[in-house]
Order: sequence, then C-alpha cells, then structure tokens
Amino acid sequence: MGIKKICVVGLGYIGLPTASLLANRGYKVHGVDIVEETVNIINQGRIHIVEPDLDTFVQSAVKSGNLVASTKPDFADVFIIAVPTPFKDNHVPNVDYIISATKSIAPYVKEGNIVILESTSPVGTTDLMEQTLKDEGIDTTHIHFAHCPERVLPGKIMHELVANDRIVGGTTPTATKLTADFYRDFVTGEVLETDARTAEMAKLTENSFRDVNIAFANELSILADKFGIDVWELIDLANRHPRVNILQPGCGVGGHCIAVDPWFIVDAAKGDAKLIKTAREVNDYKSLWVIEKVKNRALEFEKTHGRKARVACMGLAFKPDIDDLRESPALYITRMLKASGIDVIAVEPNIKEHKEFEIVDPKEAVAKADIVVFLVAHKEFLDIDVDESKEVLSFCKLKERRKVKRN
Repeated sequence: MGIKKICVVGLGYIGLPTASLLANRGYKVHGVDIVEETVNIINQGRIHIVEPDLDTFVQSAVKSGNLVASTKPDFADVFIIAVPTPFKDNHVPNVDYIISATKSIAPYVKEGNIVILESTSPVGTTDLMEQTLKDEGIDTTHIHFAHCPERVLPGKIMHELVANDRIVGGTTPTATKLTADFYRDFVTGEVLETDARTAEMAKLTENSFRDVNIAFANELSILADKFGIDVWELIDLANRHPRVNILQPGCGVGGHCIAVDPWFIVDAAKGDAKLIKTAREVNDYKSLWVIEKVKNRALEFEKTHGRKARVACMGLAFKPDIDDLRESPALYITRMLKASGIDVIAVEPNIKEHKEFEIVDPKEAVAKADIVVFLVAHKEFLDIDVDESKEVLSFCKLKERRKVKRN
C-alpha cells in the first residue's frame, strides 16, 4: 500500500513532533487538535511547547506545505492518535480522549487504512478503538489497527523519534506487518513486531520498572535524612559497587508516563501488582514528605524572626530543562505550600507565565527569599550563588553546586 497522507490526532508533546517529522520526510500530514489557538500557532510555523529542534522541524514542515493543522480530521492513509491518557481521582485510567479521537475519525476512515494508537494506554485499548469505530457504524474488516507506544525522552524527542527502537503490535498479523513497515520508513532503530496487547503492556512495563527504581532512591533519601546521612554521598559510594546503579532521588515523580502508567497495571491487576503499587505510593509520598520538611523549616524561621518566611520554590516542571508541568511534583509541592499559607515565590525559567503563580526570575527570587528550595535541577540554577544567611533545601542533585545544603 502506498502511504501518502497521514492524519495525526493530538498535537501535543508527541503528536506535533511526530507530525512535523513525517512532514519533513515527504508525507502530507494533516494535524488535528481541538484547541483552535494551538492550530493557529502551528499553521504560522510556530510551536506552543518547548522542545529542542521542534521549532525548526515545524517551521520547515509548514513552509513546505506538507503540514497543515486543523480542528477536524481529514481523509488519510494512516491515522495516528496521540492524545492524553490521564487517570481519574481514584487512579482509574481515563481513556475518554482516545474514544473521542477515534469517534472523530469515523467519517474519514476507509478500507485499507491503518489506525495507530501511540498514546500509552491500558491493555486492550487498541481493541477498544476498533470496537468504537464499529459502534459508529464502520465496517472494520479491512481496516488495520495497531499500537506503537511512544518511547521518547522530553528534551530529546526529535532525535529519539528516529533513533529509538519501536514496538509495533497489531490486532492482526497483517496489521502488525503493515504498521511496522510504515515505521521502518522513518525509524533507524529496530522495529519490533508483536501483538497489540503485548505492545500496550510493554510500555506500561518500561515505565513501571523505572518507577520502582526511582521509588528505591526516594525511600533511601527519606531514610538517609532520618539517620543523619548525606544521601548524595551515600548513593555515590554505593554505586561504586560494579553491580549497583541507584538512581538519584527527587521531590517525587511526574510527567505523562512514569507517574501515570503504573496505575494502569495496578487497576487491571486487581490486587496482584503489589510492588508496582507500593512504588507508586512511595513516590507520591515523597512529595508530601518534602512539603512537611519545607513547612517545618518555614515555621522555625517564623518563630525565630517573628515573621513569615519567603520561600523560593525553584522549578515547577516535572524534570530539568523542559516546560512540561504534567503531573509535576514540583508544581504540586509549590501549590500545596501556597495553600498552607506560606509566602511562596515561584520560579520556572522555561515558562513565561502561569495561571496560579507569578513567575519570578531565578536570581531575583533567591535575593528576595529567606528559604531557597531547589525542586528541579534546571541548568539556570547551576550558577546561582545563595547568600550564606539564607537557608537552602535541595531535593534534587545540582551537580555543579557547592553551597547547597543536602536534605
């Protein structure tokens, strides 16, 4: 089958890079997003998210005429769905965006099309997409459904979209082969073929593995604090063992993958995913632990100085050097500190404004603050000197800093 046109539904952190990459490879790409402002920005050749090199890709794709954004789908040979898959308050997966996106393409899907789900999803979601189209009155007999989970790292997306190995799992062997051949046209990494359910579980497994390892580091940091030990030195020493590689602790775990995907397994396992569930709870608890540490220090300051402490929260994104706030523990911590009555100074060098906080320049924030709390190891924080009269709490490893009190 000759693939000429691709419809990408969802122009966020995965959809837009994918759409711009494919457009620059010569495909005609019709991008879809329900936010009209996002569509307008992209059609001007600009971007609405921060990701290295993405601006160049989008500008080139739009200028060539190969990428056009719209609020509605269009006919295509391949449909790629890359929409959010959050969870509800009780940690039950929410696939409403996927169902809505699938329904939106129903009027445009035709025989021979490939429908690909890239969104990280609970096991069985690719089958659910097919059933959704059937419920919309579409004969899916000769439509090919597959799951190909994204496996990219924010900050390196444009490189890893091409270089990383990809897993492709179809609902039929034919769907698997056709979809795998499509990805092999622009992926230099190996394209690994399996079935849809295994592909769905593979992505959940990857992120659950990482979550468990981060949980070990986060729990270790809590124990080290309890025992009066420098956790950073402890980990450096332990990692000198040839078969030990402990990760660095942080203020929790965020992002659209690691903080979310393990719950998909926990929900489906009905009590059998004990280790995965515990790791999730440890990583969520780490943020609460950080909040209490900061609140206690702020209370001590108030007792000593007779006024409330000004607390600079350094970083709101879920990881260094990006603008992504999804499921960010740093944002959650800052929000909860403010809600508890603490005078918070919010710092996030990768965004210009936020609906809840006035975003303050890093050096200005440090100058104004009584307590400086490093939550994210942004590069902008590495050369900031903090006056010795101020208290510094660091819940991330700023490798080049020398004056940070470790906690």
